[in-house]
Amino acid sequence: MYLSHFTLKELPFSITPDTSYFMNRAGYQDALNVLLVALRSGEGFVKVTGEVGVGKTILCRKLLRMLKTDCVTAYIHNPYLQPDTLLYAVADSLAVKYEDNASQHVLHKAITKKLVSFHRQGKKVVLCMDEVQAMPVKTLETLRLLTNLETEKRKLLQVVLFGQPELDEVLEQAAIRQLKQRITYSYRLLPLNKLALTSYIRHRLTIAGFTKKELFSVQALDYLHHASGGIPRLINILCHKAMLVAYGEGEMLIKLKHIRLAAKDTIETQGIHRPMFDFWFPSFGRWIFGSLGIIFVAVSIHFVQLPVILS
Repeated sequence: MYLSHFTLKELPFSITPDTSYFMNRAGYQDALNVLLVALRSGEGFVKVTGEVGVGKTILCRKLLRMLKTDCVTAYIHNPYLQPDTLLYAVADSLAVKYEDNASQHVLHKAITKKLVSFHRQGKKVVLCMDEVQAMPVKTLETLRLLTNLETEKRKLLQVVLFGQPELDEVLEQAAIRQLKQRITYSYRLLPLNKLALTSYIRHRLTIAGFTKKELFSVQALDYLHHASGGIPRLINILCHKAMLVAYGEGEMLIKLKHIRLAAKDTIETQGIHRPMFDFWFPSFGRWIFGSLGIIFVAVSIHFVQLPVILS
């Protein structure tokens, strides 16, 4: 691969949600702070939404990693669960013992007993659930009922919901309005802007061992932001492919042409086009050509109006 070519210790743009690459800027640290404050205050439900690939999973894993020392944590990533299957999944995550073919009632009692046991030991229990927008409404209601058990000060089970923006539409349904009312903290992860994208790339390169000043040209970064829409997963894919192309050409700098080839090879970015002019000329050149255009229009108007004045 291109590791030795670019003097890297590891691949900087893997799409695996590695928490060592978690960036404490560009909204991610803000989101993490919101989650930590909500959970430490004993709130029942917390919600995080964001588009596909925006970084919800790495945020979830970072949260679980930080809570591991003083909380009992569980993570359920499969949203396609029926109510009874959800109870089985929660029981398994919390190491609850139950008999085969146990009913929902029996499972609920066993989970409740386990939660009370954790409470007596002074431990909080946090359940993180991913892709919740795809979860059946009846299952969401079962999840709400699980959080009914509480002391005078806090819930015995706290739940963090991670989902795509469609989750907000799901929560508008009357059948689960009680769950929506219990969501006391929410955060929306947004795509990276141009400045945050540049910081994101530098951060990942630094973690991977890159010590030189710059690897991507300004024009390459500009087009990268356009082609990826600021979505971190797409940024990673495009950067990795562009570095492969540059490595194949023996180039030490990722240029506009490399990002263009990477975007052309990536289905998610196909159909995204931007005027070639924006990337062939630097800012100063665009200013000059823009000024010449204004002058040309002004002169044209002058010569059109001149015969009228003379007449």
